[in-house]
Amino acid sequence: MGKVKVKKADVWIDMTPMSDVMVLLLTFFMLTSTFVKNEAVKVVTPGSVSEIKVPESNVLTILCDKDGRIFVGMDNPRRMGELVQGMADQYGVQLTKKQVETAQGAATIGVNMQDLGSALNQEDRLNEFQATKGIPTDSVDGKMSQFQDWVKMARDNNGSDMKLAIKADAGTPYKTIKKMMSELQDMSENRYYLITALKSKSED
Repeated sequence: MGKVKVKKADVWIDMTPMSDVMVLLLTFFMLTSTFVKNEAVKVVTPGSVSEIKVPESNVLTILCDKDGRIFVGMDNPRRMGELVQGMADQYGVQLTKKQVETAQGAATIGVNMQDLGSALNQEDRLNEFQATKGIPTDSVDGKMSQFQDWVKMARDNNGSDMKLAIKADAGTPYKTIKKMMSELQDMSENRYYLITALKSKSED
């Protein structure tokens, strides 16, 4: 007696719902993602096992490269523009609307105030221009240093809720970090976050 052959049914899966889900997820991530701006200098932060997160809004980031140059930046364009405009007004530097717009698009600013106008004229070459500059930390005639003025202006603009975050390179000289923290302490700015690269405890 011959075997009865069972007819195999074709397997067909409708992938339309899966495609819809993929498009929705892609759209969601595109709308909620924050694009990171290029900083003036590349900083390789030291490793740490701390998992404390740095706030994402109303933060003044102080960037310090391996050569000890200091840069500052706010977390959004409006605050960055207000900070740069405030410093320009304080130092008598006239800025055009275009220069302020350039400042708003910058991740960090790190130049002597006398070079601020020239730096902001660079537009696409701003990072290249200021990479070898840095904000002076030396005080003149007993007055606050330019670095302290930047921090104070940011504090005045954004209130007591503003947080400070220090992002220093692993190779930054200790004396530079010590001087920077000393200047912050002189302003009664004793609370700040240290941005580090997360590493596992097994690496210690």
